[in-house]
Amino acid sequence: MVSKAREDENHSRSAPDQPSIHNGPSTFLHPTYAYKHNSCHGPLQSFPKTIKQLADTTQSTYLKGASFNQSCTMCTSCYDFWCYGPCCNNLEAVGYLRLSSFAGALHYAIECFEGLKAFRGKDGKVRLFRPEENAKRLQRSARFLGIEAPSTEMFVDMCKRAVMENIEFLPPYEATGASLYLRPTLIGSNPQLGVQSSKEATFIVLCSPVGAYVGGALDAVDVVIARNYDRAAPNGSGCYKVGGNYACSLYSLNLAHELGFKAVLYLDPATKTYIDEFNSSNFFAIKDNKYITPKSDSILPSITNMSLETVAAHLGMEVERRPVHTDELSTFDEVGECGTAVVITPVHKLVDKPSLESEEETVYIYGDGQCGPKSLRLYNYIVDLQRGAIEDTFGWNVLVEE
Repeated sequence: MVSKAREDENHSRSAPDQPSIHNGPSTFLHPTYAYKHNSCHGPLQSFPKTIKQLADTTQSTYLKGASFNQSCTMCTSCYDFWCYGPCCNNLEAVGYLRLSSFAGALHYAIECFEGLKAFRGKDGKVRLFRPEENAKRLQRSARFLGIEAPSTEMFVDMCKRAVMENIEFLPPYEATGASLYLRPTLIGSNPQLGVQSSKEATFIVLCSPVGAYVGGALDAVDVVIARNYDRAAPNGSGCYKVGGNYACSLYSLNLAHELGFKAVLYLDPATKTYIDEFNSSNFFAIKDNKYITPKSDSILPSITNMSLETVAAHLGMEVERRPVHTDELSTFDEVGECGTAVVITPVHKLVDKPSLESEEETVYIYGDGQCGPKSLRLYNYIVDLQRGAIEDTFGWNVLVEE
């Protein structure tokens, strides 16, 4: 577990104190509903439906083409709090949420979410990776939005229930790089016209089997710096996991995709001289025996990055979380993205343009298109730990009892 001091170090700007906004009891309702689909719909039709089928499917074909962009319609466990009625009345049989057309989430982006994964280990056990940290981050995001959040205990219990209700969709240990992705989502759900924090919040946990998010497992990618676009404002919402941050990245990300790049790297929005993060993951670099990652108030604190810092130190590397100037890009041995979706995605080519529309560019090349040795060592350690292949000396995994 991360100590309070460590947590404060990682998150240099804390959320405001929770306002008193609720119009109901001072405690959350207990879980009232867990829902399970017995059939697949939409993008899940291509997925194998039983563990036996999963085990018989090779890594190259299993979940090929699966990504976070394909939402799951098969599952949820659902809590509803600050509401007046059981949440099962809000969840239809195909996984759609009944919501007022005037809900704050629809008009004022009163919404935050998390992402974590469940893994089947070599020993057959099911593990969640650091769900308590996801709960804490959701609570910080909720405080920023001024809405109520589930307790850590409720959050973890919800995630366990979502996994158990959809255990047949959990990829087997043999499906390397595959897992059951969980998307805990908290939305302002009461009808409102005025711009204010929602007095009612709905918390749901969605899940879907996934493969690697960017490219394939450890496939090096080409990325581009978007100097003329920002994903967050100075002193804004960049350090919280709210949907608006991702919306701000979509236009520049679409442009980058048209240019053949897999991801966009953003600079600090105040001076445009320091590295912030990618559109959906943190930035890290290796120089000699140092693990270097940016420190900024507009970066989302990545649980994977925080874990990599701990593992790097455990493996004898020097860890530096500090402002990283763009002038340093030419000095790094390895560069990569890190996050829940990818763990680590190595960067092969990084292109710096005055603007995405400009033909002028500076190109940085890292390695030969393969994952660098130190990044690979960190990746293997995290993956082995998540899947129970090595001892969990940090106490990060939470077992899901079947």
